[in-house]
Amino acid sequence: MKTKEGLWEEIKDKLLENTGITITRFDSKRESNSIAQIKGERFIVDVKPEITQGNKGIVLQQLKDASRKENLPVLLITKYIPSAIAKSFVEEGINHIDAAGNCNIRRNNLLLIIEGKKTERLPKTNQPRAFQEAGIKLIYCLLVNPDNINKSFRELAELSRISLGSVSAIIQELVDSKFLLKTRNRKVLKNKIDFLKRWVIAYNDVLRPKLFIKRMNFINKSEYSNWSNLNLSSISEKTLWGGECAAGMMTQNLAPASYTIYTDAIWQSVGKSLKLIPDDNGKIEILRLFYGAEEGNTVSPLLVYADLMGSGDSRNIETAEIILNDELQYLK
Repeated sequence: MKTKEGLWEEIKDKLLENTGITITRFDSKRESNSIAQIKGERFIVDVKPEITQGNKGIVLQQLKDASRKENLPVLLITKYIPSAIAKSFVEEGINHIDAAGNCNIRRNNLLLIIEGKKTERLPKTNQPRAFQEAGIKLIYCLLVNPDNINKSFRELAELSRISLGSVSAIIQELVDSKFLLKTRNRKVLKNKIDFLKRWVIAYNDVLRPKLFIKRMNFINKSEYSNWSNLNLSSISEKTLWGGECAAGMMTQNLAPASYTIYTDAIWQSVGKSLKLIPDDNGKIEILRLFYGAEEGNTVSPLLVYADLMGSGDSRNIETAEIILNDELQYLK
């Protein structure tokens, strides 16, 4: 994988090759960022190796924070960004350029748009076991209740629905990576906000796609205005609201544009009870529950936070911040 410095040099060369325009770099007051100048226009630069479905929400939040603190438009430099995410970033006012030279940079009279250059995704490297499927399930149990870390390995295996051997290996990985501190008498989670961000990215990139069951719509579209009155307990297996619906219930700050349901039931049962029909473009997504859900109508605030951040939608990210500050403050 290229270093940030190497990636900077690569896009600098590509921009000159494709447009004849030079990009110049200056130091910034913020150690993690630098300033770029293109034809007299300045940008705060953030270099990210790759943008994925899992990290797009967190990256978007970081970019907007950097722009606000420097009072400059942001320029994202990345090796690879999927075209759909690139388009959504443009809509959010985020300028970007990738290693192939594709870019969308707008500032006053400066307009640079290059599309269609072939880019290659970074090769998949061996991810730590902690951020693969079993680890994501175990970490969920630790983040949703940090006291769980002091349960026995056998209890953690039952709670997270993974093997006893996996628990042992993953716990040791978390110790080695400084997310878990072991003392003589107990274990404590460390660097919890970084730990949360790593888990959110892994959840959306690795586990969430595997939980997807079906996309559906209401038979009667007018039911969307009455979604909050639906009785999910009429479904015999545990079924809960997630995503924007759960966030709206928790904060009274969000009217859902998409509808997420987590369930232990088969999709046919959910459809029959809620009067839904399969639709590949439907607004309702049905996902498999992966943990023993507590009582209530919604999944945990932790899972709602992950859903919102994974959406990459700015209004969802704002609501996710409210949930982080109000419901997940124990992780701060």
